[in-house]
Amino acid sequence: MITVAVPHPKIADALGDLGDDARVIVWDPSKEDVPADERERITIACIPHLSGGRTVYGRLAECPDLRVIQIPSAGYEHAVPFVPAGKKLANARGVHDSRTAEMAIALALASQRKLPQFFEAQQRETWESDPYCPSLADRRCLVVGYGSIGAAIGSRLRAHEAGVTGVARSARTAPDGTQVHAMGDLPRLLPDAEIVFLVTPLTEQTERMVNTDFLAALPDDALVVNVGRGGIVDTDALLPELESGRLRAALDVTDPEPLPDGHALWSAPGCIVTPHVAGFALLTDKRYVALVKRQVEAVRHGDDPVNFVAMGAFPA
Repeated sequence: MITVAVPHPKIADALGDLGDDARVIVWDPSKEDVPADERERITIACIPHLSGGRTVYGRLAECPDLRVIQIPSAGYEHAVPFVPAGKKLANARGVHDSRTAEMAIALALASQRKLPQFFEAQQRETWESDPYCPSLADRRCLVVGYGSIGAAIGSRLRAHEAGVTGVARSARTAPDGTQVHAMGDLPRLLPDAEIVFLVTPLTEQTERMVNTDFLAALPDDALVVNVGRGGIVDTDALLPELESGRLRAALDVTDPEPLPDGHALWSAPGCIVTPHVAGFALLTDKRYVALVKRQVEAVRHGDDPVNFVAMGAFPA
């Protein structure tokens, strides 16, 4: 019998009947110990948003027959150090593509069309006309991290008649026809980029990738949109470019995060900040539910998990 543990009854309801050989229980490992009568039965454990660490993964380690830990995010670097030995970690790649891409486009449009300026004028009941509001159409856009979310951003940029160039770990032609360059090509690509979208995970290679040299290579009035991870951008390098008015930024993620009271990014000229909400999707979302059902099928057929990203090597 395949036992799927989910953190809330509404998720169990959304999953519905998984077949005669599968059952769903409600258990939130971020709130309670594993139920004693389920400890040796749980096969797939779905953990909730904004949870993790040694306590959560320590509870998962107590389940001897646990095969798959399903996290709710596409990013998984935060989870890897805690995955119990022998347990397989799966991320939610694909679930958040559309939502994250929508926010990336919304942030770019808001900056290009100066919406914060007009919202502020509205609060003052002032008709403050500023006709210079460049559109996305015809902008030269660079998407750094051209995976599934990057491709979703690319398709929406093309719908806005923008030019799209991709960057990833290795050069290739993406299935959508986008020319994707290797990371090593960034120095020659940046001077032509009017808008840069950052969608990479946070790794040793990408941490503070957007540094002084990266930013200096961008043309005047370029826009940096970050919907990846805050640590990709060196905040200390970005602030002088914003304060001088040479560059603009639209950030759904920041470093530090959450952004503390009084931090210079809150009031930096040309900077939009949203509180890491681009890809957040309820675990009752049909795309997440479909992913969990696919995990059940994978276990049923003895396959590796869908979106298998890491095998635990050490105790949590």
